[in-house]
Amino acid sequence: MLLLVGAVPADRLPLLIGPVSLSERGIKIDGHELPINRGNEAMMKAASLICQEYGVEMPIGMVAGDIGKREGSTAIYNHLAANLPTMGVKVMTMHYVMPDLKLNKKVLATVATMSEKPLMIADAGSMYVAKAGGDAKYYDVFTPDIGEATFLADEKADHPAYTRGFIFNMEDDVPELIRRAYAGGNATKTMFVKGAVDYICQDGEIVDTIRLPSIETMEPIGGTGDLITGMISGLMHAGRSPLLACRIAGRVNRAAGELANPTPATQVEEILRCLPKALEKVHKELGL
Repeated sequence: MLLLVGAVPADRLPLLIGPVSLSERGIKIDGHELPINRGNEAMMKAASLICQEYGVEMPIGMVAGDIGKREGSTAIYNHLAANLPTMGVKVMTMHYVMPDLKLNKKVLATVATMSEKPLMIADAGSMYVAKAGGDAKYYDVFTPDIGEATFLADEKADHPAYTRGFIFNMEDDVPELIRRAYAGGNATKTMFVKGAVDYICQDGEIVDTIRLPSIETMEPIGGTGDLITGMISGLMHAGRSPLLACRIAGRVNRAAGELANPTPATQVEEILRCLPKALEKVHKELGL
């Protein structure tokens, strides 16, 4: 089972757990429709589209409303800590969840008791809390953008806001950021660094870069990085290695952007509609 976990910006939305189904406006979980804008919903739809294209079981979504009051995120952490061993999860992606160091460590302590541990992917708030707790070793894939990579590269920072200036200003030297993140034990075995050039890393080495097609108008479109995280999740669920999943997902994201012919006003849903054709194109290019 692929489990996709995250909070959504909705007040009083209870903890929802169930198969993700696709709708015209977004996704549905446990009878609740969640419109696509960016963030978790975009990630979950991208993962679901990949699962659909590969003919594998649709993912299970776990969401709760959280507008900064932490109730939804706390409910997510507590449910995972109490129930994860009995859920049959093979791949788990944790995305936008309010960082809570104590509760995240509680979840990781539960994972440590499992005889069959899930492959774990983290982005956004879930990646921040993993790094802050010194817990990158529990995860298989991080998917930072360049700004987040500066945080991973600063072994002393426990929050992105506290990244030291001399490291934050290294954004033009991504290989050095990657080197520092691995040297500090704050990177995963496989890592995808999103940017104008995408860097795919394995065991501390940059093993692939993706530069083309370069779609400048994708930059202001919120949620395109979330699509990459979702696609990696779906591809790993479909049996692809973390490294191959990163290689495919990065190329599909750019190909979908090219097919969408976006403007700065384009919404991420328009790029999602192009994902199946983009996947077909990338399969042919990679000989898969």
